[in-house]
Amino acid sequence: MTRKEQKHNFERDGYLVVENLLSAGQVETCQAEVQRLHELATKCFESDDPRRGHFQLEPYVNQETHHGSPILRKIEQTGNLSEVFFNLAQHPDLIKTVQNLIGEDLLLFRSTLMLKPALFGSAHGLHQDSAYWPMDPPALVSVSVALNDATPENGCFKVIPKSHLWGLQEWGRIARRNDEPLTERTEIDRSEAITVPLSAGSAVFFHSLLAHESEANLSPHPRNTALYAYCPSTVRLKGSGQRTFRVVAGFNGKSEIELTSR
Repeated sequence: MTRKEQKHNFERDGYLVVENLLSAGQVETCQAEVQRLHELATKCFESDDPRRGHFQLEPYVNQETHHGSPILRKIEQTGNLSEVFFNLAQHPDLIKTVQNLIGEDLLLFRSTLMLKPALFGSAHGLHQDSAYWPMDPPALVSVSVALNDATPENGCFKVIPKSHLWGLQEWGRIARRNDEPLTERTEIDRSEAITVPLSAGSAVFFHSLLAHESEANLSPHPRNTALYAYCPSTVRLKGSGQRTFRVVAGFNGKSEIELTSR
């Protein structure tokens, strides 16, 4: 697919799949780093290390560990904990693709590991990311990089194509039990949602207004993804205050940019 076709498909559907973004060796490195971060989480919880705030346990299980490892739902601000995931945010092919979609100047808004642990991974309710983010206009691009195979059985991504054209809407809780509906929005036809399975190392790029969801993972296979969200130069903070963001491309070589609310 040419860059022009990628941009056209993204603007039409709200998402784009790029196969084999990472090499097999890069995937293996990331998988080993996920394991290391689980070990770090164990130490942080045991010692009340302030870094424990980066780690979120699965909310709907009756135990905190399984086989001695914490049952984590996600790890936030991974660049502060891991050189591997700090560098992955600036993977050359990833950045080139995002630049093609929203422009040359890019800020890193979010750096997260989304973890659907085997047997315990909670569902993610139908939502738009921008409904929870204080950025205006809601025109960010998120990238979900599969660190192992993402399948319908282990709760892969599901999207409603063209839903980024609906405009910003209100949703509800994202984390869901496996026995409750993924949305209370009964007027939405969820039969339009399509699954987006990914092989390890592949990625889905999606607009921050795209409605998406994922089922719980009750399978014996984890679904781990590195999730990054990028801002174009036109985005500003909503509300009041200011915030500093890491530059990952452009901005005349600056390392950080401070955004002030409008």
